Amino acid sequence: MRLTIDLDGRERSAEVDTRLRLVEALRECFGALAPKIGCGTGDCGACTIEQDGLLVKSCLKLAVAAQGSRITTLEGLAPRGELTELQCAFWEHHAFQCGFCVSGMVLSARELLAREPDPSEEAIRAALDANLCRCTGYQNIVAAVRSAASARRAR
Repeated sequence: MRLTIDLDGRERSAEVDTRLRLVEALRECFGALAPKIGCGTGDCGACTIEQDGLLVKSCLKLAVAAQGSRITTLEGLAPRGELTELQCAFWEHHAFQCGFCVSGMVLSARELLAREPDPSEEAIRAALDANLCRCTGYQNIVAAVRSAASARRAR
């Protein structure tokens, strides 16, 4: 089947097998490397993307179900190569080590900050609950989100 999506602000098309998961199509057919294939069951959050404004675990969806969708990946947050304020906070607070969870963490934190500009630590941890990090222990990730929230409020 021909799959056409808006991926990170660009219309893209590819022939996909109807059994292909969305995360596989994004990586193999469209070259988006931020969504990772982790657990395959939606538990780890490494495959998290934004589809039509909602966070989605792309390992749980068939690619053909995304026909006509607007999809944003981590790569699409800074299309000109300049990191967003949130991405800078992750960098400054060493909120990643291996990088496997970063896509889901950043997209989840972005969604949280869009609806709650001054989240508590508990709210941050709850928003990131659907993303597993096996490296950092979450302290630096929470600090990065708090820092980004503070910087946004100061503007």
